[in-house]
Amino acid sequence: MALFEFKDDSLLLGTVREVDTRKVSIHVKTDKDLRKAKVGQLVALQVASGVETWLIGFIDKVIKFVAISTNQNNSDSTDTGNNKSGGDGQEDVINTVKVTLVGTARWNALKQQSAFSRSLVHVPEIESKCYVLCERQLEYFMNILVASGDKEHSLALGKYTLDDSATAYLDGNKFFQRHAALLGSTGSGKSWTVAAILEQAAKLPTSNFIVFDLHGEYRNLSYARHLRVPGPEELGKSSDEFLYLPYWLLNAEEMQAMFIDRSEFSAHNQVMAFQDAVIAEKKDTLSKLNKNQVLASFTLDSPIPFSIDKVIATLNELNDEMEQGSRGLKQGKFYGQFSRLLTRIRSKLTDKRYGFLFGAPESEHQYDSMAKMVSNLMDYKVKGAQIKIINFSEVPSDVLPVIVGLVARIVYEVQFWTNNEKRRPLVLVCDEAHLYLPKKEGQNPIELRAIEAFEKIAKEGRKYGVALFVISQRPSDVSTTVLSQCNNVIALRLTNGEDQATVKQFMSESLESLLDVLPIMDIGEGLVVGDAVLLPSRVRINEPIEKPLSATIDFWTEWLKNADGPDFIRAVENMRKQGRGTDETQ
Repeated sequence: MALFEFKDDSLLLGTVREVDTRKVSIHVKTDKDLRKAKVGQLVALQVASGVETWLIGFIDKVIKFVAISTNQNNSDSTDTGNNKSGGDGQEDVINTVKVTLVGTARWNALKQQSAFSRSLVHVPEIESKCYVLCERQLEYFMNILVASGDKEHSLALGKYTLDDSATAYLDGNKFFQRHAALLGSTGSGKSWTVAAILEQAAKLPTSNFIVFDLHGEYRNLSYARHLRVPGPEELGKSSDEFLYLPYWLLNAEEMQAMFIDRSEFSAHNQVMAFQDAVIAEKKDTLSKLNKNQVLASFTLDSPIPFSIDKVIATLNELNDEMEQGSRGLKQGKFYGQFSRLLTRIRSKLTDKRYGFLFGAPESEHQYDSMAKMVSNLMDYKVKGAQIKIINFSEVPSDVLPVIVGLVARIVYEVQFWTNNEKRRPLVLVCDEAHLYLPKKEGQNPIELRAIEAFEKIAKEGRKYGVALFVISQRPSDVSTTVLSQCNNVIALRLTNGEDQATVKQFMSESLESLLDVLPIMDIGEGLVVGDAVLLPSRVRINEPIEKPLSATIDFWTEWLKNADGPDFIRAVENMRKQGRGTDETQ
């Protein structure tokens, strides 16, 4: 059975003039044939093989080159298609189309059907014919593309721009196995795309997504479980909706970054004394609970509840300690060395921005509190728990990396320590990633710990079933380490040159030309490349049933309306107390 049937030359573009691995130059004889070529269009080139085989490529560039040579003998001039002459000079026209090969279509005799793959076993020979794919031939190829995908494990993303009758599927396994990124300028349709993916994932019996929602855009999705990091006005209150992160969840590096200034002369002694005090308090907790097995093997990083007040008391004693000398009392060896450390600790404890760490109610400081919190975060069995959305909208930006990084690290470590037989894969959806996953240069020690937590997940997470779905409007500001691990990219409209250059860096050299369309794509339209898609494609994203609260405000339309003024008094009070309370309209 023939894959493509080009019965005449109506779709013939030209013949192969030059081959360079995945780049091919097509010689087009006439201007009429050249007008068949459009940038971004698909073409097919037949290759000599025992089985009918066609190479599929994208048109990158269409060139009409005119060279005029002078002092030519008029009698030698000709007019044969590309060459036109007249007068004292000869005009040589060379029509060329540049093509990037992206895969192979062939007949599968065992399955008795056509199939498409990204591999390129053959390259076209010189003078091989090149045909444009349009109308029936394009429709037939799109059907091959759809049939070649794994529909059982596929995610329907939208419709192909080239053929809006064909559904564009992503391989759901490959999309998350090696991380993914969704990149696009403000208003390009990122939240829309996320909602469309979550909507499909929520229908799976045991899907597991944790969404870091920085602006409350997804708080109206009815199929999700909603959690929120409590703001300063809610400290001390208990609720299933609140996500507290008590200080004893911090590991050694995070605690040191939080409290200790490495530039101080006594920093080494501060670290040693602080660690000893924390270990002593953790031992005390385990001893009182008769947790002898844990007591014999725990480390400083083990998340065990302890009293920070008792740690402060111990450091105070060392800081003020006097010891007996030969002539009476003298200052102890740590006398006065911890004054600044104690001041920093007390400052953090009284800073209500860190209330989610230090202002949690007593119920959050029990031995089994972490298991309950993790269950709330990672459970997927209860109806509506497949998608968990954590609202960080009221968290101050300067402490945001600490919170998000801590949640990500806890999820990863719980997955790491879960038995292989019981471990279930999950996805961390990192919305507005540039706000808490910036490049490391110039970041303070606390933010660095948060970034490093994500970088570890990016490099090792797939081994333990933790995937990242990175979403950002400024990819040029996102950690290079994290983005470089994303093997699947959905690139929406990007107008900033730096952001476009960043995305191109993560593409193979042969696909860079496809990204030239990024600034001119429509809203809700994306270029999808990576392991999860059979063909790098321009796709119009499906519209979600439940839309996020991210619609762009129509300024002029709003200004045309007569409306009451905002409640500025309430807004100022909300700013002072760092929370909106029950008022969601402000």
